[in-house]
Amino acid sequence: MSTSANSLGNRTRLVITASTLGTVFEWYDFFIYGTLAGLLAQHFFPGESGTAGFLKSLAVFAAGFLVRPLGGIVFGHLGDLIGRKYTFLITISIMGLATAAISIIPDFTTIGIWAPVILVTLRLAQGLALGGEYGGAAIYVAEHASSGKRGLFTSFIQMSAGMGFLLSIIVVLASKHLVSEATFTAWGWRIPFAFSLVILAISLYIRLKLSESPVYQKMKDEGKTSSNPIRDAFSTWKNTRLVLIALFGVAAGHTVIWYTAQFSTLFFLRDTVQLSDTQAEIIMAISVTLGMPLMILCGWLSDKIGRKKVLLAGYGLSIILVFPLFHALAGAANPALSAAMDRAPVTVESTNCPYNVLAQKQKRDCALVMEYLSKNGISYQRAPGVPGQDVVVSVGGQTVSGFDKPGIEQALSAAGYPAAGGGADINYPLVILIVLGLILLSSLAYGPVAAILTELFPARVRYTSMSVPYHFGVGWFGGFLPFVSQYIIVSTGNVYAGLWYMVGIVAMGFLVCLFLLPETVHKDIRD
Repeated sequence: MSTSANSLGNRTRLVITASTLGTVFEWYDFFIYGTLAGLLAQHFFPGESGTAGFLKSLAVFAAGFLVRPLGGIVFGHLGDLIGRKYTFLITISIMGLATAAISIIPDFTTIGIWAPVILVTLRLAQGLALGGEYGGAAIYVAEHASSGKRGLFTSFIQMSAGMGFLLSIIVVLASKHLVSEATFTAWGWRIPFAFSLVILAISLYIRLKLSESPVYQKMKDEGKTSSNPIRDAFSTWKNTRLVLIALFGVAAGHTVIWYTAQFSTLFFLRDTVQLSDTQAEIIMAISVTLGMPLMILCGWLSDKIGRKKVLLAGYGLSIILVFPLFHALAGAANPALSAAMDRAPVTVESTNCPYNVLAQKQKRDCALVMEYLSKNGISYQRAPGVPGQDVVVSVGGQTVSGFDKPGIEQALSAAGYPAAGGGADINYPLVILIVLGLILLSSLAYGPVAAILTELFPARVRYTSMSVPYHFGVGWFGGFLPFVSQYIIVSTGNVYAGLWYMVGIVAMGFLVCLFLLPETVHKDIRD
């Protein structure tokens, strides 16, 4: 092999490594909050019921996603105006500093309402920065890749989200190992956030070694860069139409599958089937590690058979399989609880009893019953109320009036429901295999996305055109998935009902992509 070929290969590896590692670290910064959401609820929303505090913590998590489209606009504009490299140096610096700052925020007992206010502000800064990170990294890699390998090379950027999620779990587990459980609950949870400073230093060191994208550098040398990327990106219907297809077809659909496979699965294992935090985190760590090559495989496959076929396969299979997979997951992770719900279903009889997520404490007995059952991973059916009574709980043939916690516990026990907590009879190999199935679905939907979005748009407005729909889709459709899904579960009583949110969004994405998304695999992205 010639010296020039070796040099090109080394440069390509550096580009992929630097872009991927930087994006891994940025996803770590963002996901560490989601991994510790339950614990953060105790420190920043004290006095709340466990369920309400957790939902508010998830709402703060969603707030970071809310501003991602703004980050996409701001940093997309900068990426097309001043270059790919310098823009994602800025974004990673903002992300790392905002995450590290969470480690030093006084909690609610120290500064009161200012604690959640500061937390929300930092989450907004994280979301703003992440709005510029993904597009820069994906474009940078794609513009270095040959046309026949763009799916393969950019799939490393797609894999970085799973790697960031995995890294967040590993750091949390390591931190728990360093200190006692009580210490970790008291202040040790701050360690993973402080660790972001180490990650930031490594990321900046690696990225400073990179040169500008050859496609952007060529445009700059020829004076063909856009002077107003936002205006140029939306000045024609042709490009605006592609932005809308990217938003409702590509970004919205793939992101809800990914978050379902990662966060919804973690919450389901921990909060629904009642595994311990450590058990759930270890299962997710093993599954994500085993599943990461699937993202590369799907990116490579999109080079061979086309982006659209792989994406639609992920969408279609997700719609068909997500409910069976989660039912199987419940049976494998806590078979006693799953069997009890089938054998002796719970009915909650009440009239006009919505769950108030904004309340510090639910006032009506019916809402307290809903909260108690959901917290313990028990599905229930709703039925019309009994005149003169706020709520009646029926378990098998036994009924309990009002929120009589000891009475409900006795009725559940008599019906064969296991005591709170799970994991004693878990089938670990089967659980991991099922989670891998969910990760495969997300890999099919997510693997070719960076290549698709890069290839859809012209080079001079690519950063802006790609970032805006991606972060509207990911930030709004995906970012609110944990909160909306959990709220649906509490409100309906069905521990699987939250999955309908994902199915609805994916069905929309499937139809948009089937009829409107062009195949981009052979497109020349230099123009």
